[in-house]
Amino acid sequence: MTYSLQLYTLRTAIGEDLPGTIGRVAELGYTAVEPYDFVATADELAGALAAHGLTAPSGHAPLLREDQDAIFAAARTLGIGTVIDPHVERSHWTSEEGIRATAEALNAAARKGAGYGVRVGYHNHEFELEERIDGVCALEVLAKHLDPEVVLEVDTYWAAVGGEDPAELLRRLGDRVHFVHIKDGPLTRENKDQVAVGSGSMQVWDVLDAAPGLEAAVVELDDFDGDVFTAVADSLSYLQAGKK
Repeated sequence: MTYSLQLYTLRTAIGEDLPGTIGRVAELGYTAVEPYDFVATADELAGALAAHGLTAPSGHAPLLREDQDAIFAAARTLGIGTVIDPHVERSHWTSEEGIRATAEALNAAARKGAGYGVRVGYHNHEFELEERIDGVCALEVLAKHLDPEVVLEVDTYWAAVGGEDPAELLRRLGDRVHFVHIKDGPLTRENKDQVAVGSGSMQVWDVLDAAPGLEAAVVELDDFDGDVFTAVADSLSYLQAGKK
């Protein structure tokens, strides 16, 4: 399994100096990253990744809201094997009919992506776990309607905020999950409360033990009240040190 970094964590620095930020990520010891909204910056980002020996196994892009051909072409430029839609609004998760429609849209995107050699996935926030259909969380209802080719990236922090035990959720979803987001904090909805992995309330190793077949565990801080590069470095150090 690879430890990756969601580049949204460093969005301010990337906006100021993309190549320099990618260089700093490599210096911290990361070997993989997860780009976001990468169509406009694909060529520059591809050059920076190649210059610093980084790969991008997965990436986030709004597949269900923007030009899929442009997204998949940019993904191919970057060597991204799995494009993950990071957000479908809460209103789509309140009924099985709405969830099925989202699944069908993802299934159709996956068929298009296959023509580019790119797989499709979905990433949750808290509301896909809070919404229930006949007692089952909406994310699991989605999984039931997805074609086998569509994978999940479970944001384990938001799953916990949404009221699920993330390790139990991962065990129930099984091999549908190929990626997870690993983040930490006090399990509140306030992004700025998030901290370096290993410094908060998440049972990080229980989560990782529950999904041994992961392709990548992706470090992310949605926001941080401090030096975000320090938090990113401390997160990787904690994960590389291993379970105590």
